[in-house]
Amino acid sequence: MPLSENEQRLLEQIERALVEDDPKFASTVRSTDPRTYLLRRVRRSAVVFLLGLAVLVVGVVLNQVPLTVILGILGFLMMLFAALRGAADLRRISGRDTGGRRPGGRGRGRSKGRSRTKASFMERVEERWRRRWEDRP
Repeated sequence: MPLSENEQRLLEQIERALVEDDPKFASTVRSTDPRTYLLRRVRRSAVVFLLGLAVLVVGVVLNQVPLTVILGILGFLMMLFAALRGAADLRRISGRDTGGRRPGGRGRGRSKGRSRTKASFMERVEERWRRRWEDRP
């Protein structure tokens, strides 16, 4: 959802104030690439996944019933968490899941030439909801 003119103006004022107060910090923030951060998170997720796999294997090798179950569950949960987090970060890196924004940072506007069959399920539901409330007397 794009910002209103007032919100854009406020954001620009905040940005100017930040540059005036701390120019070094402002230049650091501008030069930071979000892909670097996401790649770091993907690497951490891979390490946590492997660590979870190791915990799971150690639990199986120990062959002590209560400890095996606890380590097995712990290892599985670590692997599951790491896989979900890593997959989400990979989607964000590829640009398929940008939270409604294009990688360039601009909001995604609906094109007027777009056919209704290409609209996503949620867009169709939202449109029906809007029409329902607009048609009421």
